[in-house]
This record gives sequence, C-alpha cells and structure tokens, in this order.
Amino acid sequence: MNFRDCSVIGAWVIDPTPHEDARGRFMRAWCQREFAEHAIDFTPVQANMGFSARKGTIRGLHYQVAPALEAKLVRCIRGAVFDVVVDLRPASPTYRSWYGSCLSAENGRMLYVPEGCAHGCQSTEHNTEIYYMASAFYSPDEARGVRYDDPAFGIRWPLPVSSISDQDRSWPLAERV
Repeated sequence: MNFRDCSVIGAWVIDPTPHEDARGRFMRAWCQREFAEHAIDFTPVQANMGFSARKGTIRGLHYQVAPALEAKLVRCIRGAVFDVVVDLRPASPTYRSWYGSCLSAENGRMLYVPEGCAHGCQSTEHNTEIYYMASAFYSPDEARGVRYDDPAFGIRWPLPVSSISDQDRSWPLAERV
C-alpha cells in the first residue's frame, strides 16, 4: 500500500499496490503492520456498507464523540464517490479544513478518517456502494453530524445534490458544534 498524507492532519489517502494477472487483481485492504509503520493506530471493530442508487447522493457529514470516538477506513467497492474528511478537532492546526478524494471500485483507493473528524461522501456514479471499517461500535447517543453545505468548511462537492436524508440536511452549522 502507498500512504499519502493530506491537508487534514492525521488523515491519509491509501492507494493499493495490486498484484495483477490474467485472472484479475488482488490487493491488500488493511494491514495492521503497514498502518503502524505510518504511526496510524487503527483497529477496526465494525464494518459498514452504504449503497446510493442515484449519482449526486450525499451522505454525511458524520462523526462520533467521546467515549465512542471513531476512526474510519473508507473504500468504494462499486461505482465512485467523492469522499471527504473535515477536521473538527479544535486543538488541531487544520481545524475546520477539509480534504476530498475520488474513491472508486476501479482505483481501489481508501481514505483514512481519524478520530474527531467528520466524514461524508457524494456518489459520482449511479449504483455506488461504499464499505468502511470503524474503530468504534456505532453509538447512537454519541453520533453527531455537521451540515454538508456549511460555509465554515466551503466543501466543493463535484455535483449538484440529487438526494440527501432529512437528518443529513438538518445537522447544525459548525458554530453550533
């Protein structure tokens, strides 16, 4: 795997190094040793999947607070998404900054979202599916979110929004977090 840090401290873009032959390809999706070599302490305890039927669908921006802080390792297994991490850690030098990357079934790229950061994505193809591993169990009492269109972040989503849940549309703006 090739690890590339990005503009949000502690977040990583991870590109696979596939082994290809006549049958197709094989690539590692997670390796505790390789993560540790990059000082990433990530042990998944839960895996989740999300499917978006329509191109332009936005999911997020989601995160969990203590005592259920959660890091995520996100990949797209069908179609493509524009995947975003937003730094919500007040003590971080990159507080309120965001980073986005295209994850697709074709490129196999992953985005590591550290604890204290929000995560969201927009499908850029119809019938898109994401798969992500989380370092904490889902805890409804600690689940939070911020608005995908919050001017405090200025995220430049690649497409107009075609679908979004009422919950994701109603999260508070950052100054209320």
